[in-house]
Amino acid sequence: MDLDLAHLRALDAAVRGGTLEAAARALHVTPSAVSQRLRALEVATGRILLVRTKPVQVTESGQAVLRLARQVDLLAADVVRELGGDEASAVPTLPIAVNADSMATWVLPALAPLAGAVCLDLHREDQEHTSALLRAGTVMAAVTAEAEPVPGCTATRLGGMRYRPMATPAFARRWFPAGPTAEALARAPVVVFDRNDDLQNRYLHARAGAGVAPPVHYVPAAADFVAAVALGLGWGMVPDLQARGTAAELVALDGPVDVELHWQQWRLRSATLDRVRDAVLAAAARELDRPGR
Repeated sequence: MDLDLAHLRALDAAVRGGTLEAAARALHVTPSAVSQRLRALEVATGRILLVRTKPVQVTESGQAVLRLARQVDLLAADVVRELGGDEASAVPTLPIAVNADSMATWVLPALAPLAGAVCLDLHREDQEHTSALLRAGTVMAAVTAEAEPVPGCTATRLGGMRYRPMATPAFARRWFPAGPTAEALARAPVVVFDRNDDLQNRYLHARAGAGVAPPVHYVPAAADFVAAVALGLGWGMVPDLQARGTAAELVALDGPVDVELHWQQWRLRSATLDRVRDAVLAAAARELDRPGR
């Protein structure tokens, strides 16, 4: 199987941009040229790689070739840098999946010093679901709750992100006069990040049983989630890292709940990928809770 680098880049660009037109703009060619390169790649592999919808959809075979395309592009950029080539043309794009709370607190400061060496393509997803993006080849690395390495990846423990059920003092007095009892939790409004966020439900079910269904406010943005709790819309599971940075007065309703986080990345020897990993691990060692801390 003879795969052309330009054809692999056309596949990557089409997936990133969502359309052949967007891929053409990124590659400075015509949409017809992108289409021809994709057809040539499908002929070379003998498989259908893309469903040409808007946005394009990657087939299962396409996911495998997409992983290869991104690996080759990353390694090529590393080689250009090693040989002293034009650094501006050797800045790779690194897709990474990160949960919203980590992105809003410690991950962006960790990655900021690398901005000149890598273009970040951050995918926001709940920590319980980021590993699915690794399996699909959508991202090369992820902050995830899964300790078991995804096939083809390595996994390193980052530490625990600590959450507490919190509310305003007025909300706590109104809804939890005797504390977070099962009866109070069944009635009190709760703020939830989105429908993939199971943290509140796990706490609710552990304290009040699986059948409880209190009123829910969905607020799918990390800063706005904390703002909604601070405005008294409901109680919510607030990370300690965000609670420290908010000017609003919030009170903890109960003890902490730790969510273990891990860093998973493709098993690929890349200087760029390793620099990103080292920056993330260093920040996690400073910011996340570990046994004995």
